[in-house]
Amino acid sequence: MSDEFVGSGDPAYEAKVLMISVAARMAGMHPQTLRQYDRLGLVQPGRAAGGGRRYSVRDVVLLREVQRLSQDDGINLAGVKRIIGLERLLEEAQQRVARLEAELDAAYRRIAELEALARFPGSDLVPTNRTSTALVVWRPRRPER
Repeated sequence: MSDEFVGSGDPAYEAKVLMISVAARMAGMHPQTLRQYDRLGLVQPGRAAGGGRRYSVRDVVLLREVQRLSQDDGINLAGVKRIIGLERLLEEAQQRVARLEAELDAAYRRIAELEALARFPGSDLVPTNRTSTALVVWRPRRPER
């Protein structure tokens, strides 16, 4: 899905501020069609104080994708709903993978720091053997009294 209005990282992208008539016009559809998509659960509008539906730019981009899939590709609305659900799951999984990769990178950096400490004399960390990456804390025995 393309987001040609604002970047998806922009808070305005998620803000539910567009009235149904404006969102429908931006998406190139009739407001009644937008209401139908709402009833099917394809978009989830916010609500204004008076109870009116409010949509975000993200919703408009999604509505355009729904229109493209149903009109250009001939996919029925049940199929469109399934595709959009799977795309959401994929996006969540990609975000999780990115977070886990960042955590793994941080762990590798920490290991490298600990290995560097083990190479310097006077360090409390020493390798257990030459083929292992495990480290142990070495404390010399104190003389018995």
